[in-house]
Amino acid sequence: MKRTLLVIAAGLQFASAKCWTKGTVVHWVSDDPKALSVFDDKTGERLGDLQKGKLVQDVENFQELSWSIRDKDAKILEKGVTRIEAYAYEEDSLEQDVPKGKVTTHTWNESKIYPGTRRKYQVYVPAQYDPEKPAALMVFQDGLRHADLKGTLRATTVMDNLIAKDQMPVTIGVFINPGHLKDQDEKEKPKNRSVEYDSLGDTYARFLLEEILPEVEKDYKISDDPKMRAIAGGSSGGICAWTVCWEKPESFGKALIWVGTFVDIRGGHSYPSMVRKTEKKPIRAYLLAGENDLDNKYGNWPLANQQMAAALKYSGYDYHFEYGQCFHGSKAAGAMLPEMMRWLWKE
Repeated sequence: MKRTLLVIAAGLQFASAKCWTKGTVVHWVSDDPKALSVFDDKTGERLGDLQKGKLVQDVENFQELSWSIRDKDAKILEKGVTRIEAYAYEEDSLEQDVPKGKVTTHTWNESKIYPGTRRKYQVYVPAQYDPEKPAALMVFQDGLRHADLKGTLRATTVMDNLIAKDQMPVTIGVFINPGHLKDQDEKEKPKNRSVEYDSLGDTYARFLLEEILPEVEKDYKISDDPKMRAIAGGSSGGICAWTVCWEKPESFGKALIWVGTFVDIRGGHSYPSMVRKTEKKPIRAYLLAGENDLDNKYGNWPLANQQMAAALKYSGYDYHFEYGQCFHGSKAAGAMLPEMMRWLWKE
């Protein structure tokens, strides 16, 4: 990866031991008086001894560390796994002295395309928005957490900074959450997420074009030029971004995808062959993936993203593929979002 992000990632918590990570420094704390040393269970290496029940150790980045706390006889008292994935934000992910956009929160509980669902979405309007001029558009799946000023992606901060520098156009952002079913508690994971994001076909694209965007356009003027419309997401939200462009290239011409789920959950593994066999569509795509991504019964995410990038290359698409060491999630995307957005909007 070209960029790095300082993060705090929680490790596992036990009755008498805690582990957490800050950057590449791992902290262990145990209140068991027998606890003596911490070991790397994969290599058998002793990482260090606890002093007054504490050990702080700097370890190699980009690894999943299986560890155990042992007593003087090498008996395992506690064990767990913590992931080390540390980066540092570049300045355009940090708040700068530039005009700040406005974010408003809305609900959508009356979907006819996904009946029985409810969701929140946020609309970001840059300070430079002129009601007389159609603005560009960028939609984010899993939206509210990506608009969070203290979150991993900090997308609205990045948009403030890049718009102020003329490195992207004046752009309205729509940050939309996947649907909760009506009988779900709001704190639960939205059960309709996979249906909306992983499914092939034009259903989610129609949901945006027929339900959400008309609500936004009641208040703001948005360009109908597909080159001025982008959609972004990670994991299942990433394949969703591609599907929207694939199904409706006359409405969305740009896709920003990180750790995309191009595997066999709801047919997404078919995309590389579909891209190869279908006449090229007017889509610009940025893909971010990494060797530490998931590998499970649905497929291998690193391989799937490499296959997708190879298909885009074969078919002559305008694309960029950034492949590094990231795990599944949005940490790498958070570190690289300014760079990714500059490339996506470079014209």
